[in-house]
Amino acid sequence: MPATLRQIVEHKRSEVDRLKAGTPMRELEALVAQAEPPRNFFGAVRRMSRAGLTAVIAEIKRKSPSAGWIRPEYAHDDFSPEPIARQYLNGGASAISCLTDEKFFAGRLSFIQRIKDTVPLPVLRKDFIIDEWQLWESRAAGADAVLLIAECLTESQIVDLLILSQQLQMTALLEVHSMDNLLRVRPHVGFPHPGYGLLGINNRDLASMTTDLNHTLRLVDLVEDPSVLVSESGIAEHEDVKRLGRAGVKIVLVGEHLMRSEHPGDALAALLGRSP
Repeated sequence: MPATLRQIVEHKRSEVDRLKAGTPMRELEALVAQAEPPRNFFGAVRRMSRAGLTAVIAEIKRKSPSAGWIRPEYAHDDFSPEPIARQYLNGGASAISCLTDEKFFAGRLSFIQRIKDTVPLPVLRKDFIIDEWQLWESRAAGADAVLLIAECLTESQIVDLLILSQQLQMTALLEVHSMDNLLRVRPHVGFPHPGYGLLGINNRDLASMTTDLNHTLRLVDLVEDPSVLVSESGIAEHEDVKRLGRAGVKIVLVGEHLMRSEHPGDALAALLGRSP
């Protein structure tokens, strides 16, 4: 596990232990029982790709360990995700990804419901999921999908989390970076139900924190079903979208490039080759 990821995961373990002590499972189960059914995240992104178009999962991200604050105004305590979510909807997003890790990414779990109250798009909780308790927490907070990072999970953890995600009716985006991890998780993509599983290839090297769009293009031939493949990071131009599309990759997750723009929705429209 790369050093930065190891640091984040170690902190996440202590954070989850603290949160579990304050909110017992029975309380989360009661909240989930009262929650509205999740929106169909898988269906939203596959609907576009089935039509031969690229589906964009547009990300709301204030900062990162490698980039710091993406724009100075994002550091303000009154940061609001709602205007960005509206811009993403108007710019052509199929779904939204929301960072919820507080220490390293300045996210908030409450952002998920605030986004859903603003736009009709399904929302992915992007965090470092290491415990089944977090899946219940995600569903209680309104998440329609969750990110599972293979680099910080054992194979048995991945299987258990995939099963629970499906039981909670949430789409799971199973993310890998290395070829070894792709080969390790490949048999589990779409398990236990193909309508709830996406495979992500992160173009960011978690050791060097550099991005390379060609990383997806090098690994795509190892993916049994490219129609569920999501290319993540390093996508900044319409030509990048077209290159991935020619390789059969029709779903992309884009965050930092959009969030650096003064008008994220216009940047998204340009990425898709549309007029703002």
